[in-house]
Amino acid sequence: MTKENAPLTWNEFMRVDMRIGTVLTAEVFKEARNPSYKFTVDFGELGIKKSSAQVTKRYKLEELVGKQVIAVVNFPSKQIATMMSECLIMGAVGDEGVVTLLTTDKPVDNGQRVG
Repeated sequence: MTKENAPLTWNEFMRVDMRIGTVLTAEVFKEARNPSYKFTVDFGELGIKKSSAQVTKRYKLEELVGKQVIAVVNFPSKQIATMMSECLIMGAVGDEGVVTLLTTDKPVDNGQRVG
């Protein structure tokens, strides 16, 4: 077993703050090294956060606005090209790097914790 797939303790898992947010804006991230979109996501009481995601192979811009996504909101901000990313939008990485966003199957309040 490698360090990456070693079992987590419950306390370690609980430190990862995953929340539901609704995509407010999505646009092509021209400055990114790999084809990406820039997002603003509403996390309710946690506020609006910026992020980017390499989901251009799976999604058109017009289908992203209004979509609820799952994101990790307690990573430190990270500079990605010309933007400071404030959260990590989660997705399943498939063959050839095609990313499918993790979403809810029914609408929920923005900011709800994933657990």
